[in-house]
Amino acid sequence: MKVAYVTGGTKGIGLAVVKSLLENGYRVAFSGRSASSVQKAAEGLTMYTDQFLGIISDVRIYDQESSAVNKIVTEWGRLDIVVANAGLGHFAPIDEMSLDQWNDVIDVNLTGVFHTVKASVEALKKSKGYIFTVASLAGTNFFAKGGAYNASKFGLVGFTQAIMLDLRKYGIKTTTLMPGSVATHFNNNIPGPKDDWKIQPEDLGQMVVDLLALPSRTLPSKVEIRPTIPPSKK
Repeated sequence: MKVAYVTGGTKGIGLAVVKSLLENGYRVAFSGRSASSVQKAAEGLTMYTDQFLGIISDVRIYDQESSAVNKIVTEWGRLDIVVANAGLGHFAPIDEMSLDQWNDVIDVNLTGVFHTVKASVEALKKSKGYIFTVASLAGTNFFAKGGAYNASKFGLVGFTQAIMLDLRKYGIKTTTLMPGSVATHFNNNIPGPKDDWKIQPEDLGQMVVDLLALPSRTLPSKVEIRPTIPPSKK
């Protein structure tokens, strides 16, 4: 049975990916920063018994990500798929953005992905595995008040494409997913009927499963995902 690790897997896109992988027969470890968030997510997965593993890990700290990967390999003997999903956003014009806001976004969205990939790459060489990073359309489209977020996602797209070239010689596939508007709690949104037009988290979970099912010879290295019909601007 193949084994996946999803960072930021306690809610939103990450939790949807966890559920999709579990529903399709994978063993899945997922991480969150706090014991309470990991426990809450685990309570909704009890029907999968020994197929999942919740881990407390902060992607900003390399040693914690290394420990998470070691725990997964010790528990299940392998690691086949990594979904580097953990992310956050602070939005402000440059004259109002604080140093802490900048550092928080870069440390989680960019350096955190580096930590996750670096910690897992040797295990993935052994399994000829698959890395997904969750970027954003903000990785190609800049906007006002997005200095930190744009920088992190532009950087993540570049990082992912570079490691794709580094790692494909080992049989490792690497894809960055670039969703647009998703119906999650991101940026203090409360999902509801107003978000029905958006990409749903489970859509991205299904996309990960579908990409994993592609023939090994085929690699969509960068996938942009948009809502089919966004609301009209008045």
